[in-house]
Amino acid sequence: MCHYVAAVVAVIVAAFFVSWDRESVTSVLLSFGASGPPGRLLREDELCRYRGETGSPGLYLSLLGHVFDVSKGRRHYGPGGGYHFFAGKDASRAFVTGDFSETGLTDDVSGLTPAQVVALYDWLAFYQKDYRSVGKLIGRFYSDSGQPTEALRHMEATLAEGLKLKAQAEADSKHFPSCNSEWSATAGGRVWCSTQSGGVHRNWVGVPRKLYLPGSTGSRCVCVQSSDPTQMENPSLREYEGCPPLSDSCTIQN
Repeated sequence: MCHYVAAVVAVIVAAFFVSWDRESVTSVLLSFGASGPPGRLLREDELCRYRGETGSPGLYLSLLGHVFDVSKGRRHYGPGGGYHFFAGKDASRAFVTGDFSETGLTDDVSGLTPAQVVALYDWLAFYQKDYRSVGKLIGRFYSDSGQPTEALRHMEATLAEGLKLKAQAEADSKHFPSCNSEWSATAGGRVWCSTQSGGVHRNWVGVPRKLYLPGSTGSRCVCVQSSDPTQMENPSLREYEGCPPLSDSCTIQN
């Protein structure tokens, strides 16, 4: 049953997910920041009554302590809907882990990576845009007076780190565009460069190199501008074994 529910939710998540840029996420922090009024304050035992069932006063969910009225999405969040287990609680962690079990549907976001935290704030931006904000949930992220807790401050710091890493990755992808690639389980594979590989349009082709990122044991194939000595001599780059140094295509054996 749990596998079936997870599959249903995965489809709905894919349908609802929206990509937001850094400015959008920053605006979310400004809109919901510590300087703003807390609005209505709810406790967990009050929020749990808002599950959209018969006799329920409404249909709410909470994300990072921000409570939203999701009544207009009743077919998804109401009883029988694929999102119903989000109703009446803060299950922030599940939005980015895909763990929809009882233990996974929690507001405990400790240990999330910076990239996951950026994705979580993407979801917050989505709810801010599409649903009515009700107030704040007293607990992990907001105090009895509606002030941000250390847990929320930590999330905001991790978000800043995630946005920095995202910006760096975007800059790296333009500086070192990804290679084209094709793979076969029997014959191995091939990586090659073109003027459009990696989705980066340019007036040079480049040569394939393995790029090792700091702190990572793996590598990715990137195209390096052979006429640029500063790129060719980058210590994070390695040539493909058996491939001519200036070839724009390299065969990779299994």
